[in-house]
Amino acid sequence: MTQIRFALAQIDTCVGDLDANADKIMRYSHLAAQDHAQVVVFPEMTLTGYPIEDLALRRTFRQAAWDKASWLATELAADGLGDLYVAVGTVGTDHASDKPRNRMVVLHDGVVWAGYDKHFLPNYGVFDEFRIFTAGDRSVVLDVDGARIGVAICEDIWQDGGPVAELAKRDIDVLMTMNGSPYEEGKTHVRHELAVRRAAEVNAPVIYVNQVGGQDDLVFDGGSFVVDADGAMLLRSPMFMEHLSFFDLDTDAERQRPGEIVPDMDPDEEVYTACVLGLKDYMAKNRFRGVCLGLSGGIDSALVAAMAADAVGGENVQGISMPSMYSSDGSKDDAADLAANIGAKYDIQPIEPLFSAYQKQLGLDGVAAENLQARIRGVIVMAYSNSRGLLAVATGNKSELACGYSTIYGDAVGGYAPIKDLLKTRVWELSRWRNRAAAAGMGIGGLHVVGNEQGDPGKPLSGGVMIPVNSIEKAPSAELRPGQKDSDSLPEYELLDKVLAAYIEHAHGCADLLADGFDEKTVDTVMRLVDRAEWKRRQYPLGPKVTALAFGRDRRLPVTNAFRE
Repeated sequence: MTQIRFALAQIDTCVGDLDANADKIMRYSHLAAQDHAQVVVFPEMTLTGYPIEDLALRRTFRQAAWDKASWLATELAADGLGDLYVAVGTVGTDHASDKPRNRMVVLHDGVVWAGYDKHFLPNYGVFDEFRIFTAGDRSVVLDVDGARIGVAICEDIWQDGGPVAELAKRDIDVLMTMNGSPYEEGKTHVRHELAVRRAAEVNAPVIYVNQVGGQDDLVFDGGSFVVDADGAMLLRSPMFMEHLSFFDLDTDAERQRPGEIVPDMDPDEEVYTACVLGLKDYMAKNRFRGVCLGLSGGIDSALVAAMAADAVGGENVQGISMPSMYSSDGSKDDAADLAANIGAKYDIQPIEPLFSAYQKQLGLDGVAAENLQARIRGVIVMAYSNSRGLLAVATGNKSELACGYSTIYGDAVGGYAPIKDLLKTRVWELSRWRNRAAAAGMGIGGLHVVGNEQGDPGKPLSGGVMIPVNSIEKAPSAELRPGQKDSDSLPEYELLDKVLAAYIEHAHGCADLLADGFDEKTVDTVMRLVDRAEWKRRQYPLGPKVTALAFGRDRRLPVTNAFRE
């Protein structure tokens, strides 16, 4: 009988930061050893960060990554951890072609003891690995104290055949996988179902360790888990936080003993947390300590400000009210209330004097005059950003981006866009959820996310309200002309978002949308708006991907699109 204790080290890494990533590997290896683990497994490309994109093509970086892996092995042994088997993701080199490989190395006894190269290189959606890496061509089974451990990297278990099919013939005791699987709403059950199929295929438990943290427009949600050979859930780690879990394998047992299984998250909390973590890590990895944004009193800027407060604290949020001659008193009051609720810094910068000065020279009317107001506001936001070292955040949502309902160099200005992948109706839903969470005791910064693994409830909210109720309930308006409402230019959001979801995320064409039951006028309007706005979307700042198809990496129309079927 062989008993092996595995440590699942779900950590947040930074692309290119070999030193910091190596230090974190060392720290978690020590923690794993203290709890008597024999094997510790980290996420995909742990040492280099993931995805490293074209950085992998730099020979000097690959050499530095190899040197750091060798250093890690030596340091682990020097610290008395030579007996520990440490599985780390990194970049390797195919010496026959001098091209990079997506590699797992196992550090043991002071050396790089074993290695395995990823076979299946994804080339869809957010992935570009087929262009960057060369594929591995052999399966690997590790012998650890008599236990046979088959290994795989992420996409290797998503595709039929390949290394998993080979491992099914090699009588393994467990399949150990390291993963860099980005977050997507509703995807957690898909991973679980996949692992259940692979466990049945190899007739052994499957260990699934996933990366956590934000990297540019991707968010990795963690949620590492273990399933038994019969598909039973044995262990599940929390989402969106760093975590060290333990799984005890008994090679003679017919069924393995379950460990801690963290409950599923509320779906709204899940998406909200993904957006916050994307912003939080983008700021941390680009060394921003605070954000600035325009506060209009509307729901979009209110939700973005709330997310920013949860990410870095309300005291690090600079809100700017920029009222015009068309701004309602209610909107100005709502903006002030929101800033007070989250403890943000709040300035008022009226734009009418600047607008009048521009108009004296330019004499604009119609849409040009409306857009001028937005661009003046963009200049003010960027002035705050430049002068105070703050990250300017854009507040546009997916419905607006889809239809081009934004102003280039105006409300589209910013370095990051936390809600760009949320349809307008989803913005309302998440705002209501955040207020429910506030009423239940979740203060500012109390979200369960990287950096708050200890569960600090955050700074209490006065009255248990974060987002002003009026911002949620009032009819949305850009307030760029008297009495303006979004519905003057767009279908009602309840209808619009249903068409957008079908057209964008489910790739339904005109005939499909009509078959879905949408009327011809609405279909024609929405398709025309979406297709014509591609040039704008390509200039919009990046933001966290949380749906199956996000604008940017996932879905791009030609800039000139004549296809309407």
